[in-house]
Amino acid sequence: MLHHLSFGVNNLRRAADFYDAVLEPLGYVRVWTDFEGDENTQAVGYGEPGGGDKLALKQHPNVAVAPGPGFHLAFSAPSREAVDKFHQAALRHGGQDNGAPGLRPDYGPHYYAAYVVDPEGFRIEAVITTAA
Repeated sequence: MLHHLSFGVNNLRRAADFYDAVLEPLGYVRVWTDFEGDENTQAVGYGEPGGGDKLALKQHPNVAVAPGPGFHLAFSAPSREAVDKFHQAALRHGGQDNGAPGLRPDYGPHYYAAYVVDPEGFRIEAVITTAA
């Protein structure tokens, strides 16, 4: 259903460093970068290697605000180990723990996820729903 999502961020370079680190264990990479021109038009995009962006981060200094409770973005993970590495990378790069890696049986018998809040305040998750 979704083609891509865009987040407005106050500090694009900090956000890009964070997402470079946390998306790598999940198999996603920065697929394009635009740090040229006016600070207010700079952006980066993430997706699968060789593909288009599924998540874009766009610079909007001093005005970007993350959505409140009830909104989060979940990234598909290839393994439980990748979920663990996502969580570790997030904490090393300025993210806040919002739910340590582990099974979430309320969501399904194999739902393994980790939750973090990124440095801009966005709630994100890495999840795999198959047996290990």
